[in-house]
Amino acid sequence: MIRDAFGIIYAAEEVPNLRELIDLRTIAALPIGGKYRAIDFPLSNMVNSDIRSVGVIVSRNYNSLMDHLGSGKEWDLSRKSDGLFILTPFARRENPGVYRGEVEALRSSIDFLRKTRHEYCVLAGASSIFSLTYDEMMRFHIDNGADITALYQRVPSGDQAEGQNNEVFLDVSKEGRVQGIEIDPVSTTLTARSLKSYIVRRDTLIYLIDDCYSKGEYRFHENLLRNNLSRLKIMGFEHKGYVGVLRSVPAYFDINMDMLDPTVREELFSSNNLIYTKTKDSVPAKYTQAADVKQSLIANECIIEGTVENAVLFRNVHVGHGSKIKNSIILAGSVVGEGAELEYVILDKDVSIRPGSRLVGTRNYPVVIRKGAMV
Repeated sequence: MIRDAFGIIYAAEEVPNLRELIDLRTIAALPIGGKYRAIDFPLSNMVNSDIRSVGVIVSRNYNSLMDHLGSGKEWDLSRKSDGLFILTPFARRENPGVYRGEVEALRSSIDFLRKTRHEYCVLAGASSIFSLTYDEMMRFHIDNGADITALYQRVPSGDQAEGQNNEVFLDVSKEGRVQGIEIDPVSTTLTARSLKSYIVRRDTLIYLIDDCYSKGEYRFHENLLRNNLSRLKIMGFEHKGYVGVLRSVPAYFDINMDMLDPTVREELFSSNNLIYTKTKDSVPAKYTQAADVKQSLIANECIIEGTVENAVLFRNVHVGHGSKIKNSIILAGSVVGEGAELEYVILDKDVSIRPGSRLVGTRNYPVVIRKGAMV
């Protein structure tokens, strides 16, 4: 287990292609898989690596994220020494509250970096859903004498880019050294997609942040990494397991649908590497005699009186008598009226669907209904 590292999760990432899903919340607070939030995955990965000091950088719309994280008790981070730290954008007077890039966000949290006693920093974003511990990556980093080690995933050629979705691709040599970086390419021959997780020595990170900031450079990948490829030893470490990237609404839909696959569930939520989340004491789901549920995830407090197939239902969802839900994601507190039909639909929290309504999208273009709407 890692004994001399602290973590930073950048929870202020902007992904415009998630549209309505992040209008009122940060990407880190996106609900995933019936009861989790996106931040649960990078945070649990760090805790499972025995990292006990984690800072979470936020920028805007972070109320629901702070409510979810609380004191960090569910991740065993409610501590007198180390623990969970919420790094808000108002920590420094010169910061207006909206970051121009990850470097500026890290610069705003420089006091946190300087005060920690740990030697290494594990940086992670909140837009990639995967499960691992950083032990092997840390050994790789130290054994290769790397200045920075980047975590990446191999993707099939031609499956790399969807256009301006915050994608970063690495040119990794046979020896594992990063030789080039492409950001949001329209098309690329590179197959190493960055998972936006990095290991770097604390003093090196502080130096690079100050150097970039003094030059008016605020982007982590464009400026801090790409501009230092020739003078730093930047290595790439491959993750070979499941990865879901929150880069668009269809991608968010696919990630939740992937949770219905037993193989994916076993990998993400295995007993060897648990994913922790905020728990709510609530009653089990209720199924009436008319209920018909197939290949679905149903959270606590749900009341099912209709047909649910190949769907993910979060807490306290009411499916009315005679209604049909297929290939859909229904977030907490939503109500589907009697006789309604939903297919390829994403209902945000507290949405009400009137009786007899019919909403149909496609897998590539699911219908998204905003939080609190009545349709």
